[in-house]
Amino acid sequence: MNVLIPQLSWGDWKKTWRGCENKNRLCYSKNGVASQTTQTQEASMDNNSLSHCKWECQYHIVFIPKYRKKVLYGKVRDDIREIIKTLCKYKRVEIIAGAVCSDHVHLCVSIPPKLSVSEFVGYLKGKSALMIYDKHPEMGNKWDRSFWARGYYVVTVGNITEENVKEYILKQAEESKKEERQAQRPL
Repeated sequence: MNVLIPQLSWGDWKKTWRGCENKNRLCYSKNGVASQTTQTQEASMDNNSLSHCKWECQYHIVFIPKYRKKVLYGKVRDDIREIIKTLCKYKRVEIIAGAVCSDHVHLCVSIPPKLSVSEFVGYLKGKSALMIYDKHPEMGNKWDRSFWARGYYVVTVGNITEENVKEYILKQAEESKKEERQAQRPL
């Protein structure tokens, strides 16, 4: 529903906006066109906003355990999934899609612009390694506390669609499960 409204002065526009307290608000654009938004649209806009900006920054991130060892299965896989969810929640990073495969982790995440990608990945890999070793001390030695390899792969989600990234991550997870089943078969 688009309605043409008369040009308002800044003070009138501010008063009009403040006075609109119902669930279906009219959002005014610069050209004077009002469009109606629902409460769910507002919630999604508010989730991706800081004090002075609206944002949508999505990244596909892949990282591996040290020496690309196939150690991410069973209870460790479940623990890593929960650890990553918890750490992302702490930094207010939304996980759009993700898969913990036997030798790598895929994440499609939405990172706020105040947090750089390298800062987030460093935080995620560093804290998760410590938390993994706390839950599974048999996986490391007392001198080397690094669980993840040093690098990572990142690409912005924009040149390809979000659905393509989700499809790719699901396909990788399925292939990892097949490999795991084959590795568990008795000889």
